[in-house]
Amino acid sequence: MTDFEEGADALMTTAEVAALLRVKERKIYELVSENQIPHTKVTGKLLFPKALVRDWIKSGTSTAGARSHVDRPLVAAGSHDPLLDWALAESGCGIGPMFDGSLDGFARFRRGEALFAGIHVPDPTGTTHNFHLLDKAREEDLSLVLVTWAVRRQGLMFRPREGLPPGGGDPLSGLAGSGLRVQRRQDTAGSRVLLEGLLERHAAAQGGIDAVNWSETAARTETEAALAVLEGAADATFGIETVAKRFKLTFVPVATERYDILIAQNDFFASAFQKLLVFARCAAFAEKAAALGGYDIALLGTTPDRTASFS
Repeated sequence: MTDFEEGADALMTTAEVAALLRVKERKIYELVSENQIPHTKVTGKLLFPKALVRDWIKSGTSTAGARSHVDRPLVAAGSHDPLLDWALAESGCGIGPMFDGSLDGFARFRRGEALFAGIHVPDPTGTTHNFHLLDKAREEDLSLVLVTWAVRRQGLMFRPREGLPPGGGDPLSGLAGSGLRVQRRQDTAGSRVLLEGLLERHAAAQGGIDAVNWSETAARTETEAALAVLEGAADATFGIETVAKRFKLTFVPVATERYDILIAQNDFFASAFQKLLVFARCAAFAEKAAALGGYDIALLGTTPDRTASFS
C-alpha cells in the first residue's frame, strides 16, 4: 500500500541516547522515570524515537515559538477513523471522540479544545500529508509532533449494481461529466480536500475536465456518505476502503494517504494516550484492522518521514 519505510535508525537505545546527550546511562533512566524524555517500550525494552528526541532537544534549547503546557480535555478531534473510534472505546484510555473533519479538529486542537487531532490532509501539491498543518501549528508551539496512526486507501464508492464508473479505467474522468450524483463531504473533511485536489490536478493534466454533479447537502462522516449511496440518494461518493467494505459498496481505489495524530509531546507520553498506543500493539487490534480492511498499521506510533511518498 505504501512506498515509504521507516529507517533502521528510527529508534535509539539507552546507550545511544546517553552518548548523544553526553551523560551517563543512569541519567537517562532518571529522565525516563520522571517522564521528561520521549521514550517507549517495545516487548519490555526501553527505546527512544529518534525524531522525538531530536524535537525534545530543540524545544529545550530555544524558546522561539514555544509556549507553556496546555491542560487539554481528553477529547479526540478531527477526522473520523473507524479503527481509531473503535480503539478509543476498547482501550479504556478515557479519551472521547469528537469527529467533524480534519480541519475542524485542527482548529479545535489549536484552541486547546482537544488532546489531539486526527488529520489526513494533503499539502497543496498533493505530494505529502499533514506536514503543512504541523508547520503552521508549530509557529505557536514547538512541542507539537505528528504520530502516524495508519496508512489508508481512499477511493470511489458505488452501489454494486452500478458497476464501475464510465471513463475507460480512469475513475476521475468517469466521475466528472458522467451525470452521476456524487455525495459531497463538508468543507472541513480531509477526504473532500483530497478529492478536490486530485480533480484539479487531473483536469490540468488532461487539459480540462467536466464538472462533477455534487449533491446539494454535505455528509458529515464517511458513514453518512456511504449510506447516501447505499440508499440511492447518491450514485457515488469518495472515502476510505473500510467504509465501502462495511456497506458492501464497489470500491475503486484512487489514492493512498496517511492518517496522523497531531499532539503535544507531553500529552504523547501521558497515561491516557500511552494506554491507547499500548492497546494498538495488541493482537486484538491487529485483527480488527485486518477485519475492517484498507489499513496498513506497520508505522503506527512512529513519527512520519517528510520524504515519504505514496503509490
